[in-house]
Amino acid sequence: MHFQKSKTSVHMKLSLLPLALGGLTIGITEFVMMGLLPDIATDLDISIPKAGYLISAYALGVVIGAPLLVIAGRNFPPKKMLLAMALMLTIFNALSIVAPGFNLLFASRFFSGLPHGAFFGVGAVVASRLADKGKEAQSIAIMFSGLTIANVVGVPVGTYIGHNFDWRYTFVLITAIGLITFISLLMWMPNVASEKAGNIKSQLQFFTKIDAWLIIAIVAIGTGGLFCWISYISPLLTEVSHFEAEDVPYILILAGLGMVVGNFLGGHLADRFSPSRTILALLMVMAANLLAVYLFSGNQITSLILVFLTGSLSFAVIAPIQMLMIQAAKGAEMIASASLQAGFNMGNALGAFLGGLPLVMGYNYASPNLVGVAMALTGVVIVMVVISRNRKLAVVKTA
Repeated sequence: MHFQKSKTSVHMKLSLLPLALGGLTIGITEFVMMGLLPDIATDLDISIPKAGYLISAYALGVVIGAPLLVIAGRNFPPKKMLLAMALMLTIFNALSIVAPGFNLLFASRFFSGLPHGAFFGVGAVVASRLADKGKEAQSIAIMFSGLTIANVVGVPVGTYIGHNFDWRYTFVLITAIGLITFISLLMWMPNVASEKAGNIKSQLQFFTKIDAWLIIAIVAIGTGGLFCWISYISPLLTEVSHFEAEDVPYILILAGLGMVVGNFLGGHLADRFSPSRTILALLMVMAANLLAVYLFSGNQITSLILVFLTGSLSFAVIAPIQMLMIQAAKGAEMIASASLQAGFNMGNALGAFLGGLPLVMGYNYASPNLVGVAMALTGVVIVMVVISRNRKLAVVKTA
């Protein structure tokens, strides 16, 4: 009996491996561009600000592709949808290898962003269905572990290759991992039964509910506070903590290690307690942590500890939020889950913009973290509204 249970658990974890590999492919695709901008700008003879549009192109692809691809594939089995998105990732990253100029590279970045949200949206639902009962959030965290490993290993390796050899070789690496993801999905992903998705109108009906927008707001505003931190982390470390510029990449690996730890911690907490209460606690800790970043980053040892802790918190909230959305969106789980990826990109843009306002006003590079505190606390208020609404709904159902 114990052997059978162990065998089932191993099979379940093996079936989650393709999802983690997909997360790794997506993570490197999204984040490596930040480190490659100078190399691409030099090679294509364009300015670094213009090369920066390649980051925006990917983000635009994520926002557009998340709902559209899930709607388009709503009647297909989840495995086929995941295979199609892995194939898109592979092909469009391969297009970046041979792009002769900026325009085609811009297009390849946009198209490689399209499957991002849909892959995680479908993958989160599949992971929760493959999980043992009571371990759904931990199962989702396994998928997102690929994204954390991308930050610790994939992005630094990809950046090193781009700096020392050719930035196009970095996309060769990404394409190879994408191909491995596709093959592993074919071999190890079971044929999870697709639920009756209904028509487009019934799928989109979820977004007429207040709860849908409250959860998206938690992501865009609450987690947006973390983007106030990470958007300006390099000048924070050099100008406030007084590290050397060459130390920054190694310190960012420390943040990545924190993301790995936080990702699994968030999944464990969401399964042990509840997604909404876990998010509430994490956002409160996040606000306190960002305040500590503002107050104590002048000390290098404290700064390093805070980099690890903030990195942990940045990923601890992901699995609980995915579970909260899946639980709230009965009948429209995949499109709802995919929409969260658009929400995270909104948080990225909002955090970078609002966090930059005190810098424009002349305050130092620790000041964006105060904006982050305000955004995290706003997220706390929104979560409390969600919890209150759920309580009232439960009372009505039992009455």
